[in-house]
Amino acid sequence: MRSPAEIHAPPIPHDLPWVNVASLRMDKQAGRPVLVEFFDFCRVNSLRTLPYLKAWHARYAEAGLRVISVHCPGYGPGRDEDEVRAAVRRLGIEHPVCLDTSFALWDLYATPGWPARYLFDQRLVLFDYHHGEGAYAETERAIQELLGIERDVLAHVHPEDDPEAQIVVPTPEQPGAYSGPYEAGGVWAVLDGPGTVTVNGESHAIPAAGCHPLLQHERHTAGVLDFALGEGMTCHATAFTPGLA
Repeated sequence: MRSPAEIHAPPIPHDLPWVNVASLRMDKQAGRPVLVEFFDFCRVNSLRTLPYLKAWHARYAEAGLRVISVHCPGYGPGRDEDEVRAAVRRLGIEHPVCLDTSFALWDLYATPGWPARYLFDQRLVLFDYHHGEGAYAETERAIQELLGIERDVLAHVHPEDDPEAQIVVPTPEQPGAYSGPYEAGGVWAVLDGPGTVTVNGESHAIPAAGCHPLLQHERHTAGVLDFALGEGMTCHATAFTPGLA
């Protein structure tokens, strides 16, 4: 969505730690477009947007785009900076990541939730923004407009990302390890790891803390989840993703 007003990029608090770079100052980014996305490696909707952020960095960094991910924790594992750094490596994130554990930058942006992305122009004035999943083609075209580039945008990573796709609202997120009926395209769990869990009678190894898939369906499916934790494991939430109608 294009910004309806001239809003300047908030400064990044100087004491926040970073991954992949020593540190960055927002005022030093003037002269290039800057894409800022708030995310959480423990939230499935952040994981679903991440491939686009990584691809935009790979496609447009040499042309001048600066991509910055800001990690704000929604669950316990995300408050451990070592866990976040390990997740950044595991997820193959190469662009700068700011660790905003105390939500200082989150509050400056008045961020409504995860994920949220903000594209600033070369004057560091808000040009385009989007809250939640989706609008990937719109964001990429806005990036291209600022860079003076015209090319095909990325193909959809997930079938549900197609603006023409008909999707069904899934079961709401449930606290802890949920067992029972659900309707969704996929089932995920926010887990401390490593360890094992059992999903509908099958054992799954969990290599590290984070958001992990339990079940995936080709389309929106009604099912029953039987979910049990192995010894020493903690589940912070059970999440459900939309599926095609």
